[in-house]
Amino acid sequence: MRCGRTDEEGKGGVRGQPAPPKAAAILVTGSKSFQFCEASEQAEGKEEHLCGKHVGLFRMDFSPAGSSDLNEAEEAEIETIKQHREELLEDIKKLKEQIAQVFAEIECFQNEERQETDHNAGEQTSKLSQRDKLLSLGRKKFNMDPEKGIQYLIEQQLLSSDLQEIAKFLHKGEGLNKTAIGDFLGGRDPTNIQILQAFVACHQFANLNLVQALRQFLWSFRLPGEAQKIDRMMEAFANWYCKCNPGVFQSTDTCYILSFSIIMLNTSLHNPNVKDKPPFERFVSINRGIDNGADLPEELLKNLFESIKNEPFSIPEDDGNDLTHTFFNPSREGWLLKLGGRVKTWKRRWFILTDNCLYYFEYTTDKEPLGIIPLENLSVRKVDDPKKPNCFELFNPNCKGQKIKACKTDGDGKVVEGKHQSYKISAATPAERDEWIEAIRTSITQDPFYDLVSARKKKIANKN
Repeated sequence: MRCGRTDEEGKGGVRGQPAPPKAAAILVTGSKSFQFCEASEQAEGKEEHLCGKHVGLFRMDFSPAGSSDLNEAEEAEIETIKQHREELLEDIKKLKEQIAQVFAEIECFQNEERQETDHNAGEQTSKLSQRDKLLSLGRKKFNMDPEKGIQYLIEQQLLSSDLQEIAKFLHKGEGLNKTAIGDFLGGRDPTNIQILQAFVACHQFANLNLVQALRQFLWSFRLPGEAQKIDRMMEAFANWYCKCNPGVFQSTDTCYILSFSIIMLNTSLHNPNVKDKPPFERFVSINRGIDNGADLPEELLKNLFESIKNEPFSIPEDDGNDLTHTFFNPSREGWLLKLGGRVKTWKRRWFILTDNCLYYFEYTTDKEPLGIIPLENLSVRKVDDPKKPNCFELFNPNCKGQKIKACKTDGDGKVVEGKHQSYKISAATPAERDEWIEAIRTSITQDPFYDLVSARKKKIANKN
């Protein structure tokens, strides 16, 4: 017997077994592909590509039984394949790292973009918040001093210097004291007058009767107490009303006078202190001949009268203490010396003259006065005093020896009746004394509405 081999076996190997392969190299094409993508695409579809080409991952399976039968060329080929495989795997590894780096950069960029957006939004919110604070401060400045308030708002670029825009800002009136608006609009400076005209033009008076127009106009501010300011404001109103309603009156003077008559009628009809309520006939009588010498239609006057009688004007009330508004636009204010007390001594007091009353305070910052002196039925005159120069005196010429109607606060803060038969006051200079005397006399005697109407009626009479 031969050593376990047959001819057949020699040709084909061990019986029942196939001949061992020289090499088994299986190239497996990956089911996933890699692509080096641009950052903006962010590897859509979750596929990985390598430069758009499919790269196979090699799985080498060499049979140990047949490895010894390979010749040198075949072994060299296998080594080349193995080396190529390693190179490809290394390239894949590097590309994966590059892709990961790109994704990291994209994420970093997106985070920065989000942060910048959030920062810009926060900055914008902060800017808006800061603007609101500055605007609020500007309104407060306006309410304390209209001229300075407007200047501040312009400097902070919160308000245009254009006069039309300033007028619109005042007409809108958000957060603005209406007494301050009236004080500013009544100013005699040419700029104030132009703003007043633009402010009046913000009102829509077309097809409104005079009472309706006055309701709208007088609600947008509070009339100041100074006659010249009232005159300028009502003049501007009359001009604009006649422009919006041509043909209703023959002249703006007619509209001017009738407007004042209506305002005075409103006071007479609805002021509880006025006992004698004027009838319609009196309203007709005081308005005779005001339309360039002619009478206005009685039906027109009747409609205006009934409108006011049935519904008084709504006077705007600013927020805050009424007393504060009383002192907001005084006719005069300043330091004076007042003689008073149980033991007669001179005390320095801050005086404010407004609304036919004289108020005095211990300090300029006090909100409540120490005393109030109504000027009704009083007179004022210069007097001499051996201890103080530049004196003047408040007294009642009709009731000598009687106490003047006045009030003050005692040491406990209670309001008590004053005990003065006269008030002796000393100013710093003769000029200041004379200015106070003139201001008090004007306050006692002046009724600006009647004075202004009387002057305008004389103007019409002179034309005719």
